[in-house]
Amino acid sequence: MTLLRAYLLTGMVAHKVVWEVLKRHAERGPRQPFRLIKAVKVAVLAALLLQSFLPEILPIAPDPFPLQVAGVCLFTLGLAVAVAARIQLGHNWSDVESATVLPQQELVARGLYRYVRHPIYLGDILLVAGYELALNSWGVLLVLPLIAFVWRKAAQEEALLSTSLPGYQAYLQSSGRFLPPLFTMPKRRTANRP
Repeated sequence: MTLLRAYLLTGMVAHKVVWEVLKRHAERGPRQPFRLIKAVKVAVLAALLLQSFLPEILPIAPDPFPLQVAGVCLFTLGLAVAVAARIQLGHNWSDVESATVLPQQELVARGLYRYVRHPIYLGDILLVAGYELALNSWGVLLVLPLIAFVWRKAAQEEALLSTSLPGYQAYLQSSGRFLPPLFTMPKRRTANRP
């Protein structure tokens, strides 16, 4: 196994360990039944981990070095964003498959959440895209359906949180879904003129 593959595998395992450790310490709501989403998550993780042991099959580029550099950068950024966001969210986190508002849940609008409403999703997308690019794999194209799923899931979560979490409506206006609002137009004040 090359150093690159060992780095990618270690990052994926570290990501999963952080989730499992923090999940055990979180106050949980009612247990949700095992669902298709959970099964798909486990299958994708297993496939990604297995992929780090397999040789390149139909590589994207004959000289993978530029893709590997870009991939490692994206992977590292995605891993850092996802883990930092998960830690910042603390006990306010719930599994993607449960999509519930937890008892005692609070609005988190600090750290990465000050600018982006779904930094964990963003981090995971960057992590998977970077992983596939670093492995010189056409599997990077599978990020497209992942983005579509995550976009839809984020919209559903926002609709739920807007109606159930105090302050969330205002938070929607001050943050971006996946990227920080780069250009915010100052609100015009209209004064009554005589």
